[in-house]
Amino acid sequence: MGPLFNENQCSACHTDPASGGSGDQIVVRAARVLADGSCDLLEEWGRENIRSQATPALRSLGIYREEIPPEANTVDRVAVPFLFGLGLLEAIPDSVLLGLADPEDRNGDGISGRVGRTRDGRLGRFGFKADHADLESFTAAAFHQEMGITNPLRPEPERLNGRPLPEGVDPLPEPELDHESLALTVDFVRFLAPLPRRTPPDTQSARLVERGEALFRTIGCASCHIPVLETGSHPVEALSRKRVPLYSDLLLHDLGADVRGVCGPGAGPTEVRTPPLWGLGRRRVFLHHGRATTLSQAILAHGGEADRARRAFEALRELERVALLRFLESL
Repeated sequence: MGPLFNENQCSACHTDPASGGSGDQIVVRAARVLADGSCDLLEEWGRENIRSQATPALRSLGIYREEIPPEANTVDRVAVPFLFGLGLLEAIPDSVLLGLADPEDRNGDGISGRVGRTRDGRLGRFGFKADHADLESFTAAAFHQEMGITNPLRPEPERLNGRPLPEGVDPLPEPELDHESLALTVDFVRFLAPLPRRTPPDTQSARLVERGEALFRTIGCASCHIPVLETGSHPVEALSRKRVPLYSDLLLHDLGADVRGVCGPGAGPTEVRTPPLWGLGRRRVFLHHGRATTLSQAILAHGGEADRARRAFEALRELERVALLRFLESL
């Protein structure tokens, strides 16, 4: 591991309410928006993930963390995402996402979702900037960027803010993780089931949740947080042709100043992927940066393409707001 890292094991972050869940850690990311609007991921400075810890070998030389490069002009703080249900998201065909995209807003509804793109131009669906195409690349990047473990997809040794590491602090040959270990980890993540919805405790609560779900659609939340998508044909029966109640279109949307942060390979500073809402009732912080501590705060931070839905939420009567929030808590 390391010598630069954020945590020393996957479950140090992905632990609540079970292995594969979330955590309290925050990861710092930095990048640079160029004059033409494209995103420089600061490869020459060691990539966009600013790692916060160092191994004893590196600390003995007085190096305790990476620093935000002076070239960075976009910086973000990223909360730990749930990993539940990602195998189902991976099995949704690219054609479904391309069919949902409307970058020019041709239907005039104010929503102009775009597909995300990876560094090499593939359609992305994982990560808050939709910058990973599949679970293998998503997992390999986590090994490399979060724990400093090189692997077959990320065999390049770490660099300390772009500089070669000091001699002797990273003695193992690259890659440090073999194909089999990476594949086993990917399979573990792929088959983490979605968290089940919570069952209302009584008839009155069930009616309130039902009313909230209707309001969710009426005020426009479901325009981006699409309740159900379907997987395509898949060699694994558990993932083949399944209804996926993810409440997302997995597209990038411009949500305005309150979510402004780092850019991505195919995303501007104010664009984020629509996060799936399943498991929402088990989260303690919300939005990709984790700065919202209540669902109401998260909704009120929506701007840009979601401005109309946010204003509709603000206009709801008190009991209607309660119903909508109870529905979200049931997911």
